[in-house]
Amino acid sequence: MGVICSLPCVLDIPIIETERLRLRGHTMDDFAQCTALWGNAAVTQYIGGKPLNAEECWSRFLRYFGHWSLLGFGYWVVEERVTGDFVGEAGFADYKREMQPPLGDAPELGWVLAPAKHGKGYATEAVRAVLGWGLMHFGANNAICLIHPDHRASIRVATKCGFEEREVAIYKGRPTIIFKSAS
Repeated sequence: MGVICSLPCVLDIPIIETERLRLRGHTMDDFAQCTALWGNAAVTQYIGGKPLNAEECWSRFLRYFGHWSLLGFGYWVVEERVTGDFVGEAGFADYKREMQPPLGDAPELGWVLAPAKHGKGYATEAVRAVLGWGLMHFGANNAICLIHPDHRASIRVATKCGFEEREVAIYKGRPTIIFKSAS
């Protein structure tokens, strides 16, 4: 019988630094912060519509590692460079969403910030950094993002970062705007 290695998987997730932020791979130490983030009704109001419990957060957390491991891209933890404070999460995903119109192969960019970090320009700074990484990694600026029509702050971030509204779709019974990065 073979020996099963009990060492944790080490992924080579790039670190991105901006003027004020560091984007890095998740670690087990981040799970409590992620659970607090996704368990907050203000955070999930426009993303799924309800706070996540610990089990749902764990599934989300594991998807981050799976994306990096299988696809070579995923989500980063966003933190303040100076303080190390948790800001939120941002990155690319392929969720294989069943929706009309289908999203195709374009990487889906997403971001979410802790409410205490809103209004500081962190989302725009993080999204621009992720898009820059994506341009080098994917070779084209063809990312998409899905935003609830009432989420004005995220629509502003997307627009500032070069996304253009393409169409409104229905996903899980709720309207969502499909934005595509301008090329």
